[in-house]
Amino acid sequence: MKVAYKTTNLPFKYPFTISKGTKTHQPSLIVQLENRGAVGYGEAPAITYYNIPVEKMVADLEQKKLFIEKFAFTDPERYWHYLHHLYPQNNFLVCALDIAAWDMYGKVRNQPLYKLWGLEMDVQKAPATDYTIGIDTIEKMVAKMQEKPWPIYKIKLGTDQDIEIVTALRKHTDAILRVDANAAWTVNEALEKLPALKDLGVEFVEQPLAKDDWEGMKRLYNESPLPLIADESCVLEQDVKKCQGHFHGINIKLTKCSGITPARRMIKEAREGGMKVMVGSMNESTVGSAAIAHLNPLLDYVDMDGPLLLAEDIATGLQFDNGKVTVSEAPGLGIKIDPSLFS
Repeated sequence: MKVAYKTTNLPFKYPFTISKGTKTHQPSLIVQLENRGAVGYGEAPAITYYNIPVEKMVADLEQKKLFIEKFAFTDPERYWHYLHHLYPQNNFLVCALDIAAWDMYGKVRNQPLYKLWGLEMDVQKAPATDYTIGIDTIEKMVAKMQEKPWPIYKIKLGTDQDIEIVTALRKHTDAILRVDANAAWTVNEALEKLPALKDLGVEFVEQPLAKDDWEGMKRLYNESPLPLIADESCVLEQDVKKCQGHFHGINIKLTKCSGITPARRMIKEAREGGMKVMVGSMNESTVGSAAIAHLNPLLDYVDMDGPLLLAEDIATGLQFDNGKVTVSEAPGLGIKIDPSLFS
């Protein structure tokens, strides 16, 4: 097995602001695995508040590159377990390698990933992806929405104008609105805002409170008029059970949980616990977004709008049509990477 990598820093179409800060570019690590003529690609975007920059991923990869390459690869799940123990403190890097391993394996088996997993890809029945509107002035948020007519919008909140923002947006659209507070509210703020958001036709609210405010979330879970979806509170597999009785559903991020392999187990466990399941974007290019797309038949909600938010991309293979996402029928992820990236 051979591993190669490139770092990217793709610009956003607009500065991307959430309650935790603003960024104009999305740095990511792209990895390439090659084994017996099959080549797979994976991606892990860097997120500042998780303290794993691209430089950390590269340093860890270089330090144990020989061990990544010497594994006798047979299937991605065995490889994930190996990588998980090799890099116990770097889920982001494990994610990139896990996605690449699945892409490579799909090519060896000559099947797209969803078929490998025994799924049916009915684009009309699968969840449509939302389109994210980052925090900005109300006028600019309305303008962003009007520039991109879409059936579902995910609205980033966590300001002192949250209700005013959603009220203004609602005046200009009948689309489904979802709210993501990114852990910015207190319990009292949430109890005040949730009924108002319900009156504005919001579908659900993602991560209203700080990730470790389990007592507050228990109260909200019992009193909220809207479904509550965990994000920052549900990072790893062991978090799924903790979220039961505190959230109505979970939003899985491939990068945070360390890849497709654990995400599939998390989906199963959440379903068994009667919870709704979403897989979310961390502003991945088409490489990482394709990994999400192949899981889509298993989901209630999906957020894979990274390629729509970025001004540039490094791969093709996904088609977006008014929220509906079509994957290529090519094997593995079904993507074609920009040939100049690894030349």
